[in-house]
Amino acid sequence: MPDIPVRCFAVSVIVIREGAGIWQVLLLRRTGSLRGEWCQVAGAIESGETAWQAALREIREETGLTPLTLHSADICEQFYEPARDSISLLPVFVAIVAPDGPVVLNHEHSEFRWLGFEDAAALVPFSGQRRVLRHVEREFALARPSDHLRIWPPSSAP
Repeated sequence: MPDIPVRCFAVSVIVIREGAGIWQVLLLRRTGSLRGEWCQVAGAIESGETAWQAALREIREETGLTPLTLHSADICEQFYEPARDSISLLPVFVAIVAPDGPVVLNHEHSEFRWLGFEDAAALVPFSGQRRVLRHVEREFALARPSDHLRIWPPSSAP
């Protein structure tokens, strides 16, 4: 009986900011694969990197932003890739950035938007992305996330 492989080769990052008590999500319009679609930061894990290190690198490469904090979202994005006949499973991270940080896009994106969670969910193309956005809103914007989910910078608490 054939098996469908499960691959974990990339990360997904929801970049959020808070200003005047309002949380916003950063979406980027893609120019390569998924051309024209609005998506979150995502990218491959390079040799020698941990998943969270890849998340930090991808944020900087794709947006020019440096997060104030990086958290595990405690959820994974998953989807089936027909060309590879495999299931991709991506750990999701949440990056909280300064409300006034300037976004500088790389060649992978043509434009960006800061949106409320509902508006962001209406723009992304896949139900898995909408599920992740609802989770991040519930666990990071409407509630304070567990300190155990914070990855970077490392906690100084014992």
